[in-house]
Amino acid sequence: MSQLELKLTAMLEPAVEALGFELVGIEFVSAGKHSILRIFIDHEDGITVDNCADVSHQASAILDVEDPISTEYNLEVSSPGMERPLFKEAHYQQVVGEVIQVKLMVPMDNRRNFKGKLVSCDAGTIVVEVDGQHYQLAIANINKGNVVAIFD
Repeated sequence: MSQLELKLTAMLEPAVEALGFELVGIEFVSAGKHSILRIFIDHEDGITVDNCADVSHQASAILDVEDPISTEYNLEVSSPGMERPLFKEAHYQQVVGEVIQVKLMVPMDNRRNFKGKLVSCDAGTIVVEVDGQHYQLAIANINKGNVVAIFD
């Protein structure tokens, strides 16, 4: 996560939790006037449109007061969905055995993208099996990670 995303997480997580939801993670996609701030929330009973609206109103109020983003942006609040984004080590631990896709900040073995079965997650590293080969990747080096939806 970027420094801005870490700052936003620290700023918004207490409010999201106070509403009874888990703040899964935050993404900020910088694109000038078309920048997007995405907030992913979850709950054991699932997420409704009304839940997203409640979190959006609360987050908007905090962001208006704190003003941490200097450019224009659109705020989106949603559930993680089927291709759930993975932000924390705990998220990777929850999906061991599933197919994931990660993009690294710094290449490893001349590649940044890895898509395969998550074999393990421990002590800040994950092991991903890609085409029969195991790759040990530092979670701190992952720019973006998500579960890959498999339809049989």
